[in-house]
Amino acid sequence: MDVVVVESPAKAKTINKYLGRNYKVLASYGHVRDLPAKDGSVRPDDDFSMSWEVDGPSSKRLSEIASAMKEADGLILATDPDREGEAISWHVLEVLRNKRVLKDKPVSRVVFNAITKQSVLDAMAKPRQIDAPLVDAYLARRALDYLVGFTLSPVLWRKLPGSRSAGRVQSVALRLVSDREVEIEKFVREDYWQIAALLATPRSDSFEARLTGFEGKRLQKLDISSQVQADDIRAMLEGASFKALSVEAKPTKRNPGPPFTTSTLQQAASSRLGFSATRTMQIAQRLYEGIDIGGETAGLITYMRTDGVQMAPEAISSARDAIAKEFGEKYLPEKPRFYSTKAKNAQEAHEAIRPTDFFRTPGAMRQYLDADQFKLYDLIWKRAISSQMNPAEIERTTAEIEAVNGSRTASLRAVGSVIRFDGFIAAYTDQKEDDAEDEENRRLPEIRAGEGLKREKIDVTQHTTEPPPRYTEATLIKKMEELGIGRPSTYTAILKTLEDRDYVSIDKRRLIPQAKGRLLSAFLESFFEKYVEYDFTASLEEKLDEISDGKLAYKEVLRDFWKDFSAAIDEIKDLRISEVLDALNEDLAPLLFPARADGSNPRTCPKCGTGTLSLRLGKSGGFIGCSNYPECNYTRQFGAEGAEGESEGPKELGKDPYTGEEITLRSGRFGPYLQRGDGKDAKRSSLPKGWTPDSIDHEKALALLALPRDVGQHPESGKMISAGLGRYGPFVLHDGTYANLESIEDVFSIGLNRAVTVIADKLSKGRGARNGGTPAALKELGDHPDGGKVTVRDGRYGPYVNHEKTNATLPKGKDPMSVTLEEALVLIAERAAKGGGKKPARKAAAKSGATKKATTAKKTTKKPAAKKAAPKEKA
Repeated sequence: MDVVVVESPAKAKTINKYLGRNYKVLASYGHVRDLPAKDGSVRPDDDFSMSWEVDGPSSKRLSEIASAMKEADGLILATDPDREGEAISWHVLEVLRNKRVLKDKPVSRVVFNAITKQSVLDAMAKPRQIDAPLVDAYLARRALDYLVGFTLSPVLWRKLPGSRSAGRVQSVALRLVSDREVEIEKFVREDYWQIAALLATPRSDSFEARLTGFEGKRLQKLDISSQVQADDIRAMLEGASFKALSVEAKPTKRNPGPPFTTSTLQQAASSRLGFSATRTMQIAQRLYEGIDIGGETAGLITYMRTDGVQMAPEAISSARDAIAKEFGEKYLPEKPRFYSTKAKNAQEAHEAIRPTDFFRTPGAMRQYLDADQFKLYDLIWKRAISSQMNPAEIERTTAEIEAVNGSRTASLRAVGSVIRFDGFIAAYTDQKEDDAEDEENRRLPEIRAGEGLKREKIDVTQHTTEPPPRYTEATLIKKMEELGIGRPSTYTAILKTLEDRDYVSIDKRRLIPQAKGRLLSAFLESFFEKYVEYDFTASLEEKLDEISDGKLAYKEVLRDFWKDFSAAIDEIKDLRISEVLDALNEDLAPLLFPARADGSNPRTCPKCGTGTLSLRLGKSGGFIGCSNYPECNYTRQFGAEGAEGESEGPKELGKDPYTGEEITLRSGRFGPYLQRGDGKDAKRSSLPKGWTPDSIDHEKALALLALPRDVGQHPESGKMISAGLGRYGPFVLHDGTYANLESIEDVFSIGLNRAVTVIADKLSKGRGARNGGTPAALKELGDHPDGGKVTVRDGRYGPYVNHEKTNATLPKGKDPMSVTLEEALVLIAERAAKGGGKKPARKAAAKSGATKKATTAKKTTKKPAAKKAAPKEKA
């Protein structure tokens, strides 16, 4: 018997079925070792030697693998087919060697590009050894990330309080988002006019032609820049005669694009399906690992972390057969299509993302997939099969038209196109092609050169130039790929890190840099400019690629990097915080001190009139304060939204009719808020989400400051039901049971009957731990390997996953309905290793975890648990 190690327990179960009794397939549950999150894990003075740490859950899994190896004939490492997968295999092998369980047993490495029986058996027939250069590239990347994070972050904590840490690639991604925000802030809008004529042929067929030239001058987009100019041209055209000078019909072909890579799949899923990058990869992972298809578990797509655009020969052959069957022979090109990537630093090591079987059409698979899985599989199947289809044949017609009014002339152009043969468009078109079709796929009527045309109408429309849009997750990934920053396996993690650290927020899928993100980016650009330059980061990625190709020694790269980076750190250690603030005040001046309407100095304190406004730093980040503090306590937030429209001190809204105290609208370091009275006993309330300072009047202020309000007595218990606004949003409360409301408006309008219903609905789903019960399951994920159901539940402190007596809080921002069984198992294993039982989620998350060894000792010998391990934080 051979032991086979894969990453996912779901994949382990499927592959064990394919391989049979002579193999035992075990899961590593992802990475098994990492650098301890403390100083000294990478030692530059010791030739970059590294210390590795196995966490509690991984220790248990590795012990299971080691135990199985005692009875096994050999070890087959079958983790994922990328750098991270190669690294996991290396870590597993190193641990087993240290445990001395391998002896002389053979060890081999196989990779599964697809989880189908044939693909797995084919891979098992082609074993190899661990790719040492690929492991070296992983070691270099991990060491670089550690050295940047654990060397630069302490400098940040001292010089820029409120910043959590800085990562090597995340900082460059943050710069992209911040630089785009600067572009938007500096953008100056310009008005321009476009003119079109609705004309008719002698046969009374109407069509539209756009103005392209006037008085012998070719017009550019912004050339008509005033209403006077537009009106003059309109008047000339309304009195002009029109004639078709030439008509040209030109056949063109539109070729299909290649199958998806990781980044193009994330972009398409974002624009077409509205999926985040994380959600896209979660669904793709499930499609790759296997779906139950009528009693048979099979992976529906190939490995989803790839920058390759080619397909295997047998896949191309299968696609061509499917095209002939599903679309017909006329859609099948004479020869197969081959693609090469245009992305910078592409690995080309793996296939593009494609169906494992092109005859498993989306329609046939729909019954086995949930809604989101079907949408993504449909997208992948259509894109992949279209890549091997004939081009679309389009006839584009262009008519050049002259308008003459006395001595004045103008040129107009009418463009239309018609699809003569849809080709690959029958399967798939991307978003840009769809938009282009809407613009140009208008069939022109018959227009003959030389014939006169009748003017029916002249349309003049005013437009305004728009600033560049903020990045979405998809467009940021595309930009990073173009610059050669990051890799398919890192894109999602980079975005998640920026959001988790509150450096960016996401609103309507757009990435908005937050105050602390802007501060960090400006700080790094001012004092570590080289290390957030796009070219520097891309060149470092190129070196990592050369390491993986065996062309560079990884320690040489580390030595070169560390020499300059450590010197840069030393230079800034003695820098005073006042010097940092001066630099940031200058770099972020348009953001921190926007121009005032009256033209006065934007840095003069509006409250005392003599102080100078400056950036100040606190534990929670940056804010604007007066130099005359503490005599003047003026403060306000800054940021993309916070810096505009600041009031000149507190805005008086009126008096409270019951207390006679003045109610004011103020702006503090945490944003706008209401205050009734003065002094430390004054009643205060932050503005709810969605309420802007401009929308607050006396009536709204009174209502907000009166919260919580009594709704009425519960008809059964006789206890009061109240409505209020809390940390987690609007709520109703009865006898210790909180129930969320949909909006802040509900807090003011909800009546007794509805409040009773809302609370009853909450109780029907199960009481929280505070009330002595267990919340009902939101979703059942499946069976735990040790028996028992794994579920997702919603507790008082947020959603969590549960198995028997173990609860594990979901990460911040994680959609509870998107959690997979594999993710839940990892969270539960980590919680169990920390001694987690059935505790309230917040308390459980706050307690430190001890190692498995320490936990066992505590249970058996009553000795104190091991000292808390340093928290892990990826640089």
